[in-house]
Amino acid sequence: MTTQQNNKLYYGDNLEVLRNKIPRETVDLCYIDPPFNSKRTYNQIYNNIGTEDRAQAQVFIDTWTWDTPASEGYQEILDNRGGRFTKQTIELIKGLNNVIGQGSLLAYLVSMTLRIAEIQRVLKSTGSFFLHCDPTASHYLKLVLDSVFVPTGGDFQNEIIWSYRTGGATSKRFSKKHDVIFFYSKTAKYKFNPQTEKAYTKSKSRKAGVINYGAGNAEFFEDENGVYNIVNMIDVWEIPYINSQAKERLGYPTQKPEDLLRRIIKAGSDAGDIVLDAYCGCGTTVAVAQELKRKWIGIDITYQSIALILKRLEDNYGKSVLANINLDGIPQDMESARALANKKDDRVRKEFEKWAVLTYTRNRAIINEKKGADAGIDGIAYFRTNTTDNAKIILQVKSGGVKRGDIATLRGDMQRESAAMAVLITLEEPTTPMKNEAKAAGIYHHDLMDRNYDVIQIVTVKDIVENSKYLDIPMSLEVLKEAQLKAAGNQLSLIDNSN
Repeated sequence: MTTQQNNKLYYGDNLEVLRNKIPRETVDLCYIDPPFNSKRTYNQIYNNIGTEDRAQAQVFIDTWTWDTPASEGYQEILDNRGGRFTKQTIELIKGLNNVIGQGSLLAYLVSMTLRIAEIQRVLKSTGSFFLHCDPTASHYLKLVLDSVFVPTGGDFQNEIIWSYRTGGATSKRFSKKHDVIFFYSKTAKYKFNPQTEKAYTKSKSRKAGVINYGAGNAEFFEDENGVYNIVNMIDVWEIPYINSQAKERLGYPTQKPEDLLRRIIKAGSDAGDIVLDAYCGCGTTVAVAQELKRKWIGIDITYQSIALILKRLEDNYGKSVLANINLDGIPQDMESARALANKKDDRVRKEFEKWAVLTYTRNRAIINEKKGADAGIDGIAYFRTNTTDNAKIILQVKSGGVKRGDIATLRGDMQRESAAMAVLITLEEPTTPMKNEAKAAGIYHHDLMDRNYDVIQIVTVKDIVENSKYLDIPMSLEVLKEAQLKAAGNQLSLIDNSN
């Protein structure tokens, strides 16, 4: 792997990707921000245009259970399959089983141990690893890190405290306002670039200038906050949490500040180095790596995250940045689309629907995670009808057999949701009665654009992966420019046939 490689974004289980797609000793720095086992339910907010273009989608529940994957992972460590684990790691996991038992905490630690062992394998000898966690399980995770890195020549370097003030307070204990970031090196010859920060003096008499202390000189500067000198950064970092007004805020529940990642990436890598994030979430690591001219590898198991990362990079750097990204695991043909649709893993049983909705809408839809009467709706998109209002499109995905009745049901969903239009995305070819039923739903006239659209559109997965057909309806104020063209009497499909 060279510095000329494209960046890589993997959609899938990071354990499988680490083992099968990333060669040994090819990564300069790895940062991960995995779920913390804090037993919280996180909701992801996707923002579109207009006050109604917001909905919450549950991305993951940060709880763990002792299930078949946990039991199999535990046995894999004890059996030391493939010689992947140190003796210390095996004994640690056995001991933890005796102490804490086979519950959610051990399931979490087994999952993390499997992945930390692979991260250690893919790091270069000069590489470093930063694991972001909170006090919920940090003491257990440090034991795991020690057992993986130290016996093979690595070492613990820092426990970095990220201190912030956000959220409420409590009168029952000290308010919990920090995260923990463990810094480990693979060997004693690891790369490290010291970072500096301003240290302000409280002395009212101190002025900017060079001071001779006998043993050396100290240079002081002045800005709007006072007089300061430049010192090496310590292991307590006071960086504000992302607030509701922050420009970088995406609405992702565990989004970390870009300043946090800048410090880590600058300290542990140089321009052209390869940075890995195996739980890349909303893509802060890869966005900052891109900014700092590092090559990067991102992995995530949810297509919502993959879509969000691609949109974030495109928004920040333009469409040209996407040409230098190798996408892996994302369906590119009918065979891979069917493979995703037929996955039995409970963790990704809804990923086919999410992929289809987000791909067809170019990442502009909101994934519907609600249960109950509207469970048949897989996504919602909003479009502008005039300068102040919008209307709703509902999307439904079918991976199995489809029939005429599905269109009738979709029409009922439209009425219940007060939607203007609907799209049915199907893995199988629609029948003629289905097409006729969809046509019978009529047309929607877009007043602002003075165009007609089919009320119900049937789109096949084949249309998407082989013919690059996407949702084609104005979704922003850019429609004002096109509205002047007044394409009167031109009935348009909701699909875009351009490549």
